[in-house]
Amino acid sequence: MTAATHSTLFPQAPETADAVLDGLDPEQRAVATALHGPVCVLAGAGTGKTRALTHRIAYGVRAGILQPASVLAVTFTNRAAGEMRGRLRQLGAGGVQARTFHSAALRQLQFFWPRAVGGELPRLVDRKIQLVSDAAGACRLRLDRGELRDVTAEIEWSKVTQTVPSDYVAAAHKAGRETVRHPAEIAQIYASYETLKRDRCVIDFEDVLLLTVGILQDRHDIADQIRAQYQHFVVDEYQDVSPLQQRLLDLWLGDRDNLCVVGDASQTIYSFTGATPDHLLDFRNRHPGATVVKLVRDYRSSPQVVHLANGVLARAGGRAAEHRLELISQREKGPEPVFAEYADEPAEAEGAARRIRELIASGVSAGEIAILFRTNSQSGIYEQALADAGVPYQLRGAERFFERDEVRRAGRALRAAARFGGNDAELDAVGDLPSQVRAVLSGEGWTTEPPAGSGAVRDRWESLAALVRLAEDCVRAEPTATLAAFVTELDERANAQHAPTVEGVTLASLHAAKGLEWDVVFLVGLAEGMMPITYAKTDEQIEEERRLLYVGVTRARYHLGLSWALSRSPGGRPTRRPSRFLDGLRPGSMGSAGRSASGGRGGVEHGTRAQAGEPLSTGRRRGARKVARCRMCGRTLDAAEMKLMRCEDCPSDMDEGLYERLVEWRARTAAALGQPAFCVFTDKTLIAIAETAPEDEGELSRIPGVGVRKFRAHGSDVLALCAGQVLDEVGEGVDGED
Repeated sequence: MTAATHSTLFPQAPETADAVLDGLDPEQRAVATALHGPVCVLAGAGTGKTRALTHRIAYGVRAGILQPASVLAVTFTNRAAGEMRGRLRQLGAGGVQARTFHSAALRQLQFFWPRAVGGELPRLVDRKIQLVSDAAGACRLRLDRGELRDVTAEIEWSKVTQTVPSDYVAAAHKAGRETVRHPAEIAQIYASYETLKRDRCVIDFEDVLLLTVGILQDRHDIADQIRAQYQHFVVDEYQDVSPLQQRLLDLWLGDRDNLCVVGDASQTIYSFTGATPDHLLDFRNRHPGATVVKLVRDYRSSPQVVHLANGVLARAGGRAAEHRLELISQREKGPEPVFAEYADEPAEAEGAARRIRELIASGVSAGEIAILFRTNSQSGIYEQALADAGVPYQLRGAERFFERDEVRRAGRALRAAARFGGNDAELDAVGDLPSQVRAVLSGEGWTTEPPAGSGAVRDRWESLAALVRLAEDCVRAEPTATLAAFVTELDERANAQHAPTVEGVTLASLHAAKGLEWDVVFLVGLAEGMMPITYAKTDEQIEEERRLLYVGVTRARYHLGLSWALSRSPGGRPTRRPSRFLDGLRPGSMGSAGRSASGGRGGVEHGTRAQAGEPLSTGRRRGARKVARCRMCGRTLDAAEMKLMRCEDCPSDMDEGLYERLVEWRARTAAALGQPAFCVFTDKTLIAIAETAPEDEGELSRIPGVGVRKFRAHGSDVLALCAGQVLDEVGEGVDGED
């Protein structure tokens, strides 16, 4: 898993501004040096977007173009913001504000509230579910635990899309929201919830943004003060911006355009929370002079993983798919992805656990392995399978690292030891920082060897071991690091929820895995009804499920396993089938022709006013030749492969019987015409026909090798053969069985 393997507390900054640019590829360097006007970075998975962003800010600061205090870098998680601050310190650009939207807004709200409203800011509630329960009770509605969670999510969606209770029913219907209760009841609970908040003088997470927006809209003096402080804005994961966040960003900017956004429409997987890629895709429309840089060099994954990832999106539809990026792996060759089918879910879990145990025995770290699933409810069976196999694991999305009891106790012990300074002779005699940390944590339960088995005891040991490894990382970065400096580092990480790596196989949902990566990834439960999930009904929802699978595939650096079960329980009816998203990708499956990527190539586009109405990712000249792509995996085809419409090494889904009939028909036709057989159709064209089995004139005419002349001469015969008819003589068909 991606983790802070180098301490962010001891930066080793490049000596000059130009040295900041060392090691960047041409596109990353273009990002780093585009410091004026609007900039949009389209960054595929694993293409080094955070590296490009942080080097951009650092280069601007080190070159004297940007003042650190005037830059606000915004992202979506505390962890990402913490990582960004750490990298900026290492590059010699400390003092830059890197925060989440909510964190930045809360600081402004706390500072300006007394002046704008008066008195103290109302208390912020961490969890709103109890308030929602009370609101439902006030409406005389009883909600179970699941309904409470879902109604809470609806209230959150309403607020980030700026929908008031009276408009909820119409807005939910227009957005196609699937709700657990009647929309009118949810609107009633929502209105009651807002009343309760006012009565109790509390605000929720979404109110932080709403209130900040309200103050900036109403108080121009406050808006001007914030704009005077922040002159330059950077927004990461821009495809996940909600309408409310975009409104806040617009107010921060005012009439200026010093904005750099980074995103990938193909990784939009949070639309249920109000996120939309429209702001990213419409960026050039709103900023006609924007510079657009596309990052497509994938430094994370092997060519085999990237090949499959491109194939997943090759059949995607919708607006985001029109602007997808085709990744190009920069890594060494790796193993082919492994597809596995199991009789039932327990067998699938046992198969994954068995393979993981083999990988660990071969030297792969457990912390570099992940099992990813569609819903959290799938985790239990994998927890049991790993425990039975004696494999340590951690459940991501459960209790936060720095909130665990053993981590809190360890922090207090380390803090107390650091306060003694040089007065603790026993601790000072231990030696370097890692040894001191081990000595302190041994009193909290850490031992040189992990406890046998799994469970709570092993989980506690893994937490302490992660702290020991972090101390070792700090010393590698700065050999003279002290215990006091290490405690400061821990405090900063705790504030940012920037947890160190815990040695254990990660179990996580696909949503929770966004932004992370591992050497080995197992994507499990890839059956229809789970991927795509059964309640994904509309085309937009189906496409988001496809993007979710794409995100899962691109988490893997080297090994990738994909599996599904034919039934839920042992002995159950094997009625399930593999996910439709794997059609044409897994061996033996059929797939339709892929969609080409309009924004697939990397590079830089400098905006002009004439581009105002042009789609963001295009730049193709009118009349430019379309790229031929494999109908199985979506890879660009070379000239020799075009007639097959697939890569030579992609699995064939040819109808052998149809192919034999076509060969026999071709021989008769060639003899009747007095021509060589290949003059009728080449072998590759016959293979392509047998693989696609065209049903009408349009499908047949699109097959390479079937030109207008050959279609007119032989089209009716070929379509008759594809329909299962038997041709007794050339051009004379009778009904027959296939």
